[in-house]
Amino acid sequence: MEENNNQNPIEEKITGELEEVDEVRDEKEKLEKCEVEKGEYLAGWQRAKADFINYKKDEIKRLEEFAKYSNEELIRELIGIMDNFDIGLAALEKSGPVEKGIYMIRNQIDDILKKRGLEKISVKPGEDFNPGLAEAMSEVESKYPPGAVAEEIEPGYKIYEKLIRPARVKLSKGQKA
Repeated sequence: MEENNNQNPIEEKITGELEEVDEVRDEKEKLEKCEVEKGEYLAGWQRAKADFINYKKDEIKRLEEFAKYSNEELIRELIGIMDNFDIGLAALEKSGPVEKGIYMIRNQIDDILKKRGLEKISVKPGEDFNPGLAEAMSEVESKYPPGAVAEEIEPGYKIYEKLIRPARVKLSKGQKA
């Protein structure tokens, strides 16, 4: 205590002020450190939020895609039934007039399948053969140039631009000389 009494009041005041300056400096450093941490946490949170938003968008797209093609197997089976229906209609037409109701049923089924994204692939005789849309089953002599489609055996189908069954065709060998 005697040392305190030996200190000059000016020195005491300066020492007190220096201690206050040190405390302010320490508090300022703590504040700056907190500001840096705040920035890091905020940036991390913003990245996580953006990642989550992107994840949600990706999941919605994936689920839409899944829903779009979820009926593909059922539609494939219905296509086979429609082919048989057409064969039956052709047989009925050969034996005489066919009731209008049969055609209406066929059109209703077509409309339902179109609403589900089914699209018939149109392959016409004389067109160039497209292996991305058609499958060659055989070659026949015809009036068309060699390699062109001579006849469609079975139509092909797409669901929303995805090929689910290629058209089956006969290719032309050309004409006999």
